[in-house]
Amino acid sequence: MNTGYNRGGEYDHFTVIESRPLLEWLLENVPQSKSKIKATLQGRGIKVNGKTVSQFDFMLEPGMKVAVSKTKRNQQGFKSRYVKIVYEDRWLIVVEKAVGILSMAAGHSSLNVKSVLDDYFKKSYQRCTAHVVHRLDRDTSGLMVYAKDMETEQILEHNWHEIVYDRRYVAVCSGEIVEDDGTIQNWLKDNKAYVTYSSPVDNGGKLAITHWHVLDRTTDHTLVEFKLETGRKNQIRVHSADMGHPVCGDTKYGRSAFGDGSNGGFDNPLHRLCLHAWLLCFTHPVTGEAMEFETPVPTDFKQLFK
Repeated sequence: MNTGYNRGGEYDHFTVIESRPLLEWLLENVPQSKSKIKATLQGRGIKVNGKTVSQFDFMLEPGMKVAVSKTKRNQQGFKSRYVKIVYEDRWLIVVEKAVGILSMAAGHSSLNVKSVLDDYFKKSYQRCTAHVVHRLDRDTSGLMVYAKDMETEQILEHNWHEIVYDRRYVAVCSGEIVEDDGTIQNWLKDNKAYVTYSSPVDNGGKLAITHWHVLDRTTDHTLVEFKLETGRKNQIRVHSADMGHPVCGDTKYGRSAFGDGSNGGFDNPLHRLCLHAWLLCFTHPVTGEAMEFETPVPTDFKQLFK
Protein backbone atom coordinates (compact mmCIF):
# COMPACT_ATOMS: atom_id res chain seq x y z
CA MET A 1 0.00 0.00 0.00
CA ASN A 2 1.76 3.22 -1.11
CA THR A 3 0.31 5.44 1.60
CA GLY A 4 0.44 6.61 5.17
CA TYR A 5 -2.87 5.55 6.79
CA ASN A 6 -4.68 6.20 10.04
CA ARG A 7 -8.26 5.67 11.21
CA GLY A 8 -10.08 8.27 13.25
CA GLY A 9 -13.43 10.03 13.56
CA GLU A 10 -15.85 9.99 10.62
CA TYR A 11 -13.05 9.69 8.05
CA ASP A 12 -10.09 7.43 7.37
CA HIS A 13 -7.01 9.56 6.59
CA PHE A 14 -4.26 8.82 4.08
CA THR A 15 -1.12 10.50 2.78
CA VAL A 16 -0.35 10.11 -0.93
CA ILE A 17 3.10 8.80 -1.83
CA GLU A 18 2.83 8.31 -5.62
CA SER A 19 0.98 10.30 -8.29
CA ARG A 20 -2.28 8.63 -9.37
CA PRO A 21 -5.76 9.61 -10.65
CA LEU A 22 -8.08 9.67 -7.62
CA LEU A 23 -10.29 6.64 -8.37
CA GLU A 24 -7.31 4.48 -9.34
CA TRP A 25 -5.55 5.51 -6.12
CA LEU A 26 -8.63 4.83 -3.97
CA LEU A 27 -9.05 1.33 -5.44
CA GLU A 28 -5.37 0.57 -4.74
CA ASN A 29 -5.22 1.97 -1.21
CA VAL A 30 -8.58 2.03 0.55
CA PRO A 31 -9.58 -1.22 2.28
CA GLN A 32 -13.18 -1.13 1.03
CA SER A 33 -15.09 -2.82 -1.79
CA LYS A 34 -14.96 -1.29 -5.28
CA SER A 35 -18.71 -0.52 -5.20
CA LYS A 36 -18.48 1.23 -1.82
CA ILE A 37 -15.48 3.31 -2.92
CA LYS A 38 -17.37 4.44 -6.05
CA ALA A 39 -20.49 5.20 -3.99
CA THR A 40 -18.42 7.24 -1.51
CA LEU A 41 -16.84 9.21 -4.37
CA GLN A 42 -20.25 9.85 -6.00
CA GLY A 43 -21.70 10.74 -2.60
CA ARG A 44 -19.05 13.45 -2.15
CA GLY A 45 -17.46 11.60 0.75
CA ILE A 46 -13.83 12.10 -0.38
CA LYS A 47 -11.71 15.09 0.64
CA VAL A 48 -8.30 16.04 -0.73
CA ASN A 49 -6.35 18.52 1.38
CA GLY A 50 -9.61 19.38 3.18
CA LYS A 51 -11.68 20.05 0.05
CA THR A 52 -14.43 17.72 -1.22
CA VAL A 53 -13.54 16.16 -4.60
CA SER A 54 -15.93 14.04 -6.70
CA GLN A 55 -14.01 13.84 -10.01
CA PHE A 56 -12.77 10.28 -10.48
CA ASP A 57 -9.78 11.47 -12.56
CA PHE A 58 -8.61 14.21 -10.17
CA MET A 59 -4.81 13.92 -10.15
CA LEU A 60 -3.26 13.20 -6.77
CA GLU A 61 0.33 14.22 -6.10
CA PRO A 62 2.79 13.02 -3.41
CA GLY A 63 2.19 14.63 -0.02
CA MET A 64 -1.53 15.30 -0.56
CA LYS A 65 -3.86 14.33 2.31
CA VAL A 66 -6.90 12.21 1.42
CA ALA A 67 -9.85 11.71 3.79
CA VAL A 68 -12.38 8.95 3.02
CA SER A 69 -15.79 9.03 4.69
CA LYS A 70 -16.70 5.82 6.54
CA THR A 71 -20.26 6.13 5.24
CA LYS A 72 -21.08 6.10 1.52
CA ARG A 73 -22.49 9.62 1.57
CA ASN A 74 -21.21 12.85 2.93
CA GLN A 75 -24.24 14.54 4.53
CA GLN A 76 -23.13 17.88 3.09
CA GLY A 77 -23.26 16.40 -0.40
CA PHE A 78 -25.73 16.53 -3.26
CA LYS A 79 -29.33 15.87 -2.32
CA SER A 80 -32.38 15.96 -4.54
CA ARG A 81 -35.58 13.94 -4.46
CA TYR A 82 -35.77 14.19 -8.25
CA VAL A 83 -32.18 13.62 -9.39
CA LYS A 84 -29.57 11.02 -8.39
CA ILE A 85 -25.97 11.36 -9.61
CA VAL A 86 -24.79 8.04 -11.02
CA TYR A 87 -21.39 9.08 -12.44
CA GLU A 88 -19.38 12.27 -12.89
CA ASP A 89 -16.07 13.33 -14.40
CA ARG A 90 -14.69 16.62 -15.70
CA TRP A 91 -16.56 16.33 -19.05
CA LEU A 92 -19.95 14.84 -18.30
CA ILE A 93 -22.41 13.73 -15.65
CA VAL A 94 -24.82 10.76 -15.73
CA VAL A 95 -27.96 11.01 -13.62
CA GLU A 96 -31.08 9.03 -12.85
CA LYS A 97 -34.15 11.24 -13.24
CA ALA A 98 -37.32 10.69 -11.22
CA VAL A 99 -40.88 11.01 -12.52
CA GLY A 100 -42.26 14.56 -12.51
CA ILE A 101 -39.24 16.64 -13.51
CA LEU A 102 -38.43 18.06 -16.95
CA SER A 103 -35.04 17.45 -18.61
CA MET A 104 -34.64 21.20 -19.19
CA ALA A 105 -36.51 24.42 -18.56
CA ALA A 106 -39.81 25.09 -20.32
CA GLY A 107 -41.68 28.21 -19.30
CA HIS A 108 -41.25 30.13 -16.06
CA SER A 109 -39.68 28.52 -12.97
CA SER A 110 -40.35 24.96 -14.11
CA LEU A 111 -38.63 22.21 -12.15
CA ASN A 112 -35.95 20.70 -14.37
CA VAL A 113 -32.82 18.54 -14.16
CA LYS A 114 -30.55 21.12 -15.81
CA SER A 115 -31.25 23.76 -13.14
CA VAL A 116 -30.79 21.18 -10.34
CA LEU A 117 -27.38 20.26 -11.79
CA ASP A 118 -26.37 23.88 -12.38
CA ASP A 119 -27.14 24.59 -8.73
CA TYR A 120 -25.05 21.56 -7.68
CA PHE A 121 -22.11 22.67 -9.85
CA LYS A 122 -22.24 26.15 -8.32
CA LYS A 123 -22.35 24.83 -4.74
CA SER A 124 -19.49 22.42 -5.40
CA TYR A 125 -17.36 25.22 -6.92
CA GLN A 126 -17.28 23.71 -10.39
CA ARG A 127 -16.98 26.23 -13.19
CA CYS A 128 -19.40 24.57 -15.57
CA THR A 129 -23.06 24.26 -16.48
CA ALA A 130 -25.16 21.29 -17.58
CA HIS A 131 -25.60 21.06 -21.35
CA VAL A 132 -28.63 19.08 -22.56
CA VAL A 133 -27.73 16.29 -24.97
CA HIS A 134 -30.96 14.23 -25.04
CA ARG A 135 -34.28 14.35 -23.21
CA LEU A 136 -36.72 12.20 -21.31
CA ASP A 137 -40.37 13.18 -20.96
CA ARG A 138 -41.37 14.72 -17.63
CA ASP A 139 -43.17 11.52 -16.59
CA THR A 140 -40.49 9.08 -17.80
CA SER A 141 -37.84 8.12 -15.25
CA GLY A 142 -34.33 6.82 -15.78
CA LEU A 143 -30.82 7.47 -17.02
CA MET A 144 -29.64 10.63 -18.76
CA VAL A 145 -26.27 12.15 -19.61
CA TYR A 146 -25.44 15.87 -19.58
CA ALA A 147 -22.25 17.47 -20.90
CA LYS A 148 -20.34 19.86 -18.62
CA ASP A 149 -18.91 22.03 -21.40
CA MET A 150 -19.91 23.09 -24.89
CA GLU A 151 -17.17 21.13 -26.65
CA THR A 152 -18.28 17.82 -25.10
CA GLU A 153 -21.92 18.71 -25.79
CA GLN A 154 -21.15 19.27 -29.49
CA ILE A 155 -19.35 15.91 -29.78
CA LEU A 156 -22.27 14.09 -28.14
CA GLU A 157 -24.95 15.94 -30.08
CA HIS A 158 -23.39 15.56 -33.53
CA ASN A 159 -22.28 11.94 -33.07
CA TRP A 160 -25.06 10.70 -30.78
CA HIS A 161 -26.05 7.65 -32.85
CA GLU A 162 -22.42 6.54 -33.24
CA ILE A 163 -21.49 7.22 -29.59
CA VAL A 164 -24.54 5.63 -27.94
CA TYR A 165 -24.40 1.90 -28.69
CA ASP A 166 -27.19 0.60 -26.43
CA ARG A 167 -30.27 2.30 -24.94
CA ARG A 168 -33.04 0.30 -23.36
CA TYR A 169 -36.26 1.10 -21.57
CA VAL A 170 -38.58 -1.02 -19.51
CA ALA A 171 -42.33 -0.39 -19.57
CA VAL A 172 -45.53 -1.79 -18.16
CA CYS A 173 -47.87 -2.13 -21.14
CA SER A 174 -51.62 -2.56 -21.01
CA GLY A 175 -53.01 -6.02 -21.69
CA GLU A 176 -51.28 -9.33 -22.31
CA ILE A 177 -48.79 -9.40 -25.20
CA VAL A 178 -48.79 -13.00 -26.44
CA GLU A 179 -45.61 -12.94 -28.57
CA ASP A 180 -42.25 -12.97 -26.76
CA ASP A 181 -40.44 -10.41 -28.93
CA GLY A 182 -40.57 -8.47 -32.16
CA THR A 183 -39.64 -5.30 -34.04
CA ILE A 184 -41.85 -2.41 -35.03
CA GLN A 185 -40.82 -0.05 -37.82
CA ASN A 186 -42.65 2.92 -39.32
CA TRP A 187 -42.38 6.66 -39.88
CA LEU A 188 -43.16 9.18 -37.14
CA LYS A 189 -44.26 12.75 -37.66
CA ASP A 190 -45.85 15.47 -35.51
CA ASN A 191 -49.19 16.98 -36.42
CA LYS A 192 -50.02 20.67 -35.87
CA ALA A 193 -50.96 19.94 -32.24
CA TYR A 194 -47.45 18.44 -31.68
CA VAL A 195 -48.90 14.96 -31.26
CA THR A 196 -46.68 12.30 -32.87
CA TYR A 197 -48.41 9.88 -35.21
CA SER A 198 -47.12 6.93 -37.22
CA SER A 199 -47.39 5.84 -40.82
CA PRO A 200 -46.45 2.47 -42.37
CA VAL A 201 -45.14 4.35 -45.44
CA ASP A 202 -42.82 7.34 -45.65
CA ASN A 203 -44.97 10.38 -44.76
CA GLY A 204 -42.14 12.89 -44.71
CA GLY A 205 -41.45 12.04 -41.06
CA LYS A 206 -38.52 10.12 -39.57
CA LEU A 207 -37.96 6.38 -39.75
CA ALA A 208 -38.38 4.82 -36.30
CA ILE A 209 -37.29 1.28 -35.35
CA THR A 210 -37.95 -0.30 -31.95
CA HIS A 211 -37.08 -3.83 -30.84
CA TRP A 212 -39.09 -5.27 -27.95
CA HIS A 213 -38.87 -8.28 -25.67
CA VAL A 214 -41.37 -9.49 -23.04
CA LEU A 215 -39.88 -9.86 -19.53
CA ASP A 216 -43.05 -10.86 -17.67
CA ARG A 217 -46.81 -10.94 -18.21
CA THR A 218 -50.17 -11.35 -16.55
CA THR A 219 -53.58 -11.36 -18.22
CA ASP A 220 -53.83 -7.61 -17.47
CA HIS A 221 -50.32 -6.27 -18.08
CA THR A 222 -47.01 -7.03 -19.79
CA LEU A 223 -43.52 -5.98 -18.64
CA VAL A 224 -41.61 -5.15 -21.81
CA GLU A 225 -38.01 -4.18 -22.56
CA PHE A 226 -37.71 -1.80 -25.51
CA LYS A 227 -34.39 -1.36 -27.32
CA LEU A 228 -34.18 1.72 -29.52
CA GLU A 229 -32.48 1.47 -32.90
CA THR A 230 -33.54 5.07 -33.59
CA GLY A 231 -34.34 7.70 -30.99
CA ARG A 232 -37.39 9.64 -32.14
CA LYS A 233 -39.70 11.81 -30.07
CA ASN A 234 -42.25 9.66 -28.14
CA GLN A 235 -41.07 6.62 -30.13
CA ILE A 236 -41.77 3.93 -27.52
CA ARG A 237 -45.09 5.47 -26.49
CA VAL A 238 -46.35 5.61 -30.08
CA HIS A 239 -45.00 2.17 -31.01
CA SER A 240 -46.49 0.43 -27.99
CA ALA A 241 -49.86 2.07 -28.77
CA ASP A 242 -49.45 0.87 -32.39
CA MET A 243 -49.05 -2.67 -31.00
CA GLY A 244 -52.44 -2.29 -29.27
CA HIS A 245 -50.71 -2.36 -25.88
CA PRO A 246 -50.00 1.25 -24.87
CA VAL A 247 -47.68 2.14 -22.00
CA CYS A 248 -49.77 2.23 -18.82
CA GLY A 249 -50.52 5.72 -17.56
CA ASP A 250 -50.00 7.31 -20.99
CA THR A 251 -52.73 9.93 -21.19
CA LYS A 252 -51.51 11.12 -24.59
CA TYR A 253 -51.18 7.91 -26.61
CA GLY A 254 -52.89 5.31 -24.42
CA ARG A 255 -56.56 6.17 -24.85
CA SER A 256 -57.28 4.46 -28.16
CA ALA A 257 -57.12 0.95 -26.67
CA PHE A 258 -59.61 1.86 -23.95
CA GLY A 259 -62.35 3.63 -25.81
CA ASP A 260 -65.03 2.33 -23.46
CA GLY A 261 -64.28 5.16 -21.03
CA SER A 262 -63.22 2.89 -18.15
CA ASN A 263 -60.39 4.27 -16.01
CA GLY A 264 -60.94 7.64 -17.63
CA GLY A 265 -60.23 6.06 -21.01
CA PHE A 266 -56.79 4.61 -20.23
CA ASP A 267 -55.09 2.00 -18.04
CA ASN A 268 -53.19 3.59 -15.13
CA PRO A 269 -52.45 1.02 -12.38
CA LEU A 270 -49.49 2.86 -10.83
CA HIS A 271 -50.69 6.47 -11.26
CA ARG A 272 -47.65 7.30 -13.40
CA LEU A 273 -46.38 6.81 -16.92
CA CYS A 274 -44.90 3.31 -16.62
CA LEU A 275 -41.77 3.97 -18.69
CA HIS A 276 -38.21 3.86 -17.31
CA ALA A 277 -34.86 4.31 -19.13
CA TRP A 278 -32.93 1.50 -17.41
CA LEU A 279 -29.81 1.04 -19.58
CA LEU A 280 -27.50 3.59 -21.20
CA CYS A 281 -24.23 2.58 -22.91
CA PHE A 282 -21.99 4.96 -24.81
CA THR A 283 -18.40 5.56 -25.80
CA HIS A 284 -16.93 8.42 -23.75
CA PRO A 285 -16.70 11.42 -26.12
CA VAL A 286 -13.25 12.42 -24.82
CA THR A 287 -11.49 9.34 -23.41
CA GLY A 288 -13.03 6.76 -25.76
CA GLU A 289 -13.80 4.50 -22.79
CA ALA A 290 -16.90 2.27 -22.85
CA MET A 291 -19.38 3.74 -20.34
CA GLU A 292 -22.18 1.39 -19.29
CA PHE A 293 -24.86 2.28 -16.75
CA GLU A 294 -27.98 0.50 -15.59
CA THR A 295 -30.64 1.02 -12.93
CA PRO A 296 -33.01 -1.57 -11.46
CA VAL A 297 -36.51 -2.03 -12.85
CA PRO A 298 -38.70 0.21 -10.62
CA THR A 299 -40.04 -1.76 -7.66
CA ASP A 300 -43.66 -0.78 -8.32
CA PHE A 301 -43.36 -2.14 -11.90
CA LYS A 302 -42.26 -5.53 -10.54
CA GLN A 303 -45.00 -5.60 -7.89
CA LEU A 304 -47.64 -5.85 -10.64
CA PHE A 305 -46.18 -9.20 -11.74
CA LYS A 306 -45.90 -10.95 -8.36
